[in-house]
Order: sequence, then C-alpha cells, then structure tokens
Amino acid sequence: MTWTAPVIDRRTEPYVGDERTMLQGWLDFHRDTLLQKCRGLTAEQLKQASVPPSGLTLLGLVRHLALVERSWFRIRFAGEDVKDLYITDDNQDAEFDDVASADAEADFAVYRAELVACDAAVADRDLEETFVDPLGGSTRSLRWVYIHMIEEYARHNGHADLVRERVDGVTGD
Repeated sequence: MTWTAPVIDRRTEPYVGDERTMLQGWLDFHRDTLLQKCRGLTAEQLKQASVPPSGLTLLGLVRHLALVERSWFRIRFAGEDVKDLYITDDNQDAEFDDVASADAEADFAVYRAELVACDAAVADRDLEETFVDPLGGSTRSLRWVYIHMIEEYARHNGHADLVRERVDGVTGD
C-alpha cells in the first residue's frame, strides 16, 4: 500500500488579537499551508523534483522546515540539548539532498512532532526574551524568531506552490 500525505484543516490567519496571538496565528497558518501543498500526494510524488537542475521537492521542504523550527525555537532560543535534524558533518543540506531514500510518512511524523515541541518550548516565554545566537554571536529576541519563521514559511510556501504545480498541476493558495 502506498502512503499518501494526509488532508489537513488549514487554520485561517488571525484578523485581530494581541501580538503573540497574531504571531502564533500567522505561523500556524503558514505551517498548515505547507501541509496543504502536500495533501493527497504519494510518497513518490512528494520526492519528485521541480525542474532540473533544481532538486527541490515538497518532502525536502517539509524536512527543511522541521529542521529550521528545531534550530531556532528549541536549540538556539530555548537552549535545548537536541541534535539538528537530517544534516550531517558531511552534508549540511541533507534534508534536501537525501530525499530519494527518505521515509515520507516518518518525516511527516517528525515534522508534526517538532511543531508540538517547538510550541511547547516557547509557550510561556516572553517575546522580549533574548538569546545570543551561537552561530553568529548576535543577540536576538523570541519576537525575531517568530517573524523570521513566518518569513521562512512564506518564502518556502511559494516554492511549494511551484513544485506542487509541477508534480500534478494543482494550484491554489
């Protein structure tokens, strides 16, 4: 039996609310949008590259965003002692490069679990709270992380639009 990406109910972006509600709401909207771009596709379709020479795939985007969520929310901001996902010393782009042998169902489970863990890591933290980014030494706030993640998803959801259209012709917001 072939695994197929599940259908999700995409949450709508918030129209009113305090700053934290707006940031979390927009992040959730973009998270759901990525999943919506993958819905109904088989594991094989999720691994299909967009257009040569690009190797960009929808599964690669899911893997990448799980990695980025973990990196910014849990490792850098919250200081959790967890390893990066997918990447190795030999391949810093393994989340994109190693898709052919990846298990799509397992990667979607990792992605969903990572979202829960990231939300839990920052649930009671103040947007003004800062940390020093170990990869560059700059001081950043949790607010910055939220804004950066919304930007990261918005950019990659644009990529996902194009990849999905290439895979099976489906378009939409």
